[in-house]
Amino acid sequence: MLKKIALAASLFSATALASNAVQADVKIGLLGGISGPIAAMAPPMLDAAQLAFQQVNEQGGILGGQKIEAVVGDSACNPQNGVDSATKLVNIEQVVGLVGPHCSGSVLAVANSVTVPAGITLITPSGTSPEITSLEDKGQVFRTVPSDDFQGRSLARTLLDLGTKKVAVAYLNNDYGSGLANAFKVEFEANGGELAGYAAHEEGKASYRSNLAELSRGGAETLVIFDYGDGTGLTILRQALENGFFTNFLGGDGMKSDAIIRELGAENLTTFTASSPVGEKSDSLESFNEAYKAAGGNPDAIFVSNSYDAAFLMALALEKAGGDAAKVSAAMTAVSNGEGESVGPGEWTKAAELIAAGKDIDYKGASGDLNFNKAGDVPGSYGLFKVEGDAFALQQALN
Repeated sequence: MLKKIALAASLFSATALASNAVQADVKIGLLGGISGPIAAMAPPMLDAAQLAFQQVNEQGGILGGQKIEAVVGDSACNPQNGVDSATKLVNIEQVVGLVGPHCSGSVLAVANSVTVPAGITLITPSGTSPEITSLEDKGQVFRTVPSDDFQGRSLARTLLDLGTKKVAVAYLNNDYGSGLANAFKVEFEANGGELAGYAAHEEGKASYRSNLAELSRGGAETLVIFDYGDGTGLTILRQALENGFFTNFLGGDGMKSDAIIRELGAENLTTFTASSPVGEKSDSLESFNEAYKAAGGNPDAIFVSNSYDAAFLMALALEKAGGDAAKVSAAMTAVSNGEGESVGPGEWTKAAELIAAGKDIDYKGASGDLNFNKAGDVPGSYGLFKVEGDAFALQQALN
């Protein structure tokens, strides 16, 4: 009987250890627009985030040797899909932090319905709507990309500086499109620009020729498109080119998609430019670029440095918080507020040792210094890109 009890105890102990081993992985959600209007953009962004987690795991892991397990979900760049996927990640997969969603409408819906009520910190690499700034989020929502209030106004000023005083604007009727268009409109008109046309459009129609014909009646030669280059934005640009409605075209960051070059051809895009966030030259950016290239990625792809930073920051914040999800939001600010010893991309061992020693760290990201304000927003820089060959090339910085 004693032998049986001892054997049972031994088996129970082994089972418990096995269970603990299974539970030792730290789950972090990656919620991207894998399907839907940014489907071509999402994979490089997810790869960049996975690179950050891979570096952590290769350098001893998180929270005393545990491994980060990335659990991927698809928001389809849609609020309801985002909520459904986030609910699964938080309630079933039990993630302790969320990197994403990629699209603004999903960020707003997921924060309000899932992560804030659950006390889970969310950091998006590409949710740019100004509405995110004013979320009642208890300090739990962050982003590593500037607000579209900044992008829209910068685009307006840059166009005016280039001598373009009259434009028409076509924008997707969602949180991303309307937020960016409104910021552009306010700044453009306040500085003497004229909007010859300004109209929202719905997603997924086969033809936008009537919309474009109406916008062109104001006599503008330039059409500004705030939409996604993998979706409706591509259709609008194609039909505008085919019908000669406009001569010049400017897209927001959602239009900087390789799908446009692939589908329309570089020879037809000589008058098309698009904006995109750009990291300032730094050792951190160079370090990320080298690591991402070595992993097979293209560091010029949109939002990849922002995605890497979001994932690495989430890992740093979890380490600082000791794995306590309730303390991650405060830790997110603490590891990047400009105080303490500088830590760059990939320097996980250094960061973990400093945190263990009770010392402050300051993460210097590939996309910038990332000093969050009270709303979880960051400053940043945007550039204007032209099509050269089979890729986008930086033309100039936005002012």
